[in-house]
Amino acid sequence: MSWAAHELESYVLQKHIKAKVSFLAILLGCFWPDMITKGTVYGFDAFGWHFHPKNPNLYHRGWPGVGFTHSLFYGVVVALLVLWITKSRQWALGLLIGHWAHVFTDICDSVGVMLFFPFSTQHYTIGMWAYAAQQGRYGDAAAYYSSLGGVWDFFWLLMVLVSWRVLTRNYFFTRVVGDDPVWPWFRRRLKMSEVLMLALYRAYFLYGACRIFAWFFWARFIEKAPLDLSWGGPYWVTKVNVEQPSWGEFLFNAAYGAAALAAAMALLWWAVGRRLWRRAEAHDKARAKTSPKAGRPLVPAARSAASQHSS
Repeated sequence: MSWAAHELESYVLQKHIKAKVSFLAILLGCFWPDMITKGTVYGFDAFGWHFHPKNPNLYHRGWPGVGFTHSLFYGVVVALLVLWITKSRQWALGLLIGHWAHVFTDICDSVGVMLFFPFSTQHYTIGMWAYAAQQGRYGDAAAYYSSLGGVWDFFWLLMVLVSWRVLTRNYFFTRVVGDDPVWPWFRRRLKMSEVLMLALYRAYFLYGACRIFAWFFWARFIEKAPLDLSWGGPYWVTKVNVEQPSWGEFLFNAAYGAAALAAAMALLWWAVGRRLWRRAEAHDKARAKTSPKAGRPLVPAARSAASQHSS
């Protein structure tokens, strides 16, 4: 699992996606698979009720368990539900992109994900760093930020810094706000000021960056965990691996899973997806007619240009 990459990758994804898509939806999609799993994978006690998974990796990524949240098909189903409820193509597409980004990111640890569930329960992993949720929250953090997992988070931080324009005021009001009707709704209904909206947008970057440095220095100077940047590290943690079949069976399962996923997605699109997409398109056109300013920046063009130079 990643500790901060999911906060940061949403900025990079939103910048490089040419389609009109919601940043908030991408961000929520990047969080979505862990929203009902990461908080519980370490166990908790509440109101006399005790929940501590015996095998956190099986609970988090396997089946039976909640590992289905880290599958591609689950993201498709959630996106269609959102499209049906909200009639927003920007939100449906954003959630799907964010969810799939999370799934592919989690392939990097030693447990990986059931990419093609429910058509196959085979796990896909490159074993870049050790899955260590079984060590508890602090043990997991120490292992992650003492291995290539921490490097992975720093990589996404660097990617955002290279794409620094995504954090500017002008980019936010012309691209992010313009692509998502939720931001104007925040302003109208919640009386959010432009300053508050921009702060909210930048907050996730700040949170992710602070989280990386805080956990990294905690692992180095407080926990004093040995740094191990070898593939699959750190060496000192009891790494969880998944049992893999022979190469022949692995390739067969992968081909079957990919084909079944493609067929299921095509069937869903033919049965309900295209109708929901057309309905959402008609809804966008109707909204554009009743709200002529929909999709325009919240700030005047001259002010936006000045903000770009000052940012």
